[in-house]
Amino acid sequence: MSPLSHSILQDRAAAGQRLVEPLLQYALRSDVIVLALPRGGVPVAYEVATALGVRLDLMLVRKLGVPSRPEYAMGAIASGGILIRNEEALRFHPIDTAAFQAVVDRESRELLRREQVYRGSRAPVQLKDQVVILIDDGLATGASMRAAVQAVRLQAPSRIVVAVPVAPIETAEALRGDVDELVCPLYPDWFTSIGHWYVDFSQTADAEVIGLLQRAWQREAGTPDTED
Repeated sequence: MSPLSHSILQDRAAAGQRLVEPLLQYALRSDVIVLALPRGGVPVAYEVATALGVRLDLMLVRKLGVPSRPEYAMGAIASGGILIRNEEALRFHPIDTAAFQAVVDRESRELLRREQVYRGSRAPVQLKDQVVILIDDGLATGASMRAAVQAVRLQAPSRIVVAVPVAPIETAEALRGDVDELVCPLYPDWFTSIGHWYVDFSQTADAEVIGLLQRAWQREAGTPDTED
């Protein structure tokens, strides 16, 4: 058996379950809200919000991929007009202003589409004086999460917590100073990608995101969940 096999995450639901114990202090509190970064963060956050008995909602963020290497973040955008540039990535992969803006425009359209598809007519959640727990399925460069943190901070929450199942230690440490608390149970000695640390890292579909949100929102409203 590999010495790291006990640390491999089976899937996003299992990853979410591993975040519950470190977050138990926030259980059953009316001032706590879990915000998932779609799409992959939603199954993780659903498990946390359900186990803690707190609200679940979304923080819409889009990675800005380098045109020649789309998986590599040169920045990120978030709801509220937040734009983060990854200057280190842009030094290694310089692109002109027009090319950068083209990526921003494309991802802005996708962010708006997801906002409409996932939320429908549901009003944006109010974060003032709330404890906000931001959750994704992992950190790589941290650009998306930094954008999310900035977007949340604009609404004056009482506390910002970031909780992720896996991250490179240097990314986590760089982010730690921007938030009140950072929870991460798995810091690999070497890090290639988030997906490497999951047995099942298949893409999360829009339908799964919508289904999990609807189940969470039904619970909050006190209506029966026909799947439970």
